[in-house]
Formats: sequence, C-alpha cells, structure tokens
Amino acid sequence: QVQLVESGGGLVQAGGSLRLSCAASGRAFSSFSFGMGWFRQAPGKEREFVGGNSWSAGSTIYADSVKGRFTISGDSAKNTAYLQMNSLKPEDTAVYYCAARLRGGVSQPGSYDYWGQGTQVTVSS
Repeated sequence: QVQLVESGGGLVQAGGSLRLSCAASGRAFSSFSFGMGWFRQAPGKEREFVGGNSWSAGSTIYADSVKGRFTISGDSAKNTAYLQMNSLKPEDTAVYYCAARLRGGVSQPGSYDYWGQGTQVTVSS
C-alpha cells in the first residue's frame, strides 16, 4: 500500500552534514494523512527514535541525542520527507529508516505501519 525508499546515506566526517530523503509512494499514502518518523539502528543496538511529527504536540519532535542538530522537513508535492543532519558525530553512525504511521505515538516503533529499507550513515572521526 505504501512504499518508502530512503536515500542520501553515505560516509561523512565528524562535524559534517548529510541530508536523507524518504520518498513515499502508493495509493494509500498522503502527506496529510500519514505521520512520518525517522529511526536509526546501529549494529548490535535496538532501533531508536530520531524524530518525527507529533500530532499531540502539533510539531516535529526529536530525540535528545539529535535535538539541535537534526531537522525534519517535507515536500508534499514530491511526497518526500527529509532528515537534515548537521554536526554529525561518530555515534550517529547507523542505518537510518523512515517510517509512516496513521496513528499512535510518534516515538514508538509500533505506531508505524510502513518502513523503508534503510540507508547507511557512517560518520568517521
């Protein structure tokens, strides 16, 4: 019903920037109906919330670990969400996933109905 494809990952040095894209497609998808979220998962670690839109807060929220450095935006005309990552740190290294949900808490993986395949972000020191 919904397909999400992440892109933009790669290798970047600490302090650098990277912008990830999440292109959504499928007849069920709508930027107005789906809430979007970004998650990441490092090897040997559980998937963690990065940021996403919160209906209850009426804004985009971010994990404390990325707050002030990462920014989520979207282009409704392209059905694409973006994750702008600045001041990257080695600990940001992970596979980054975008996800779409119809309801539920923004930071809860179980809230999300669709997931992308992930894109690798590696931050070197």
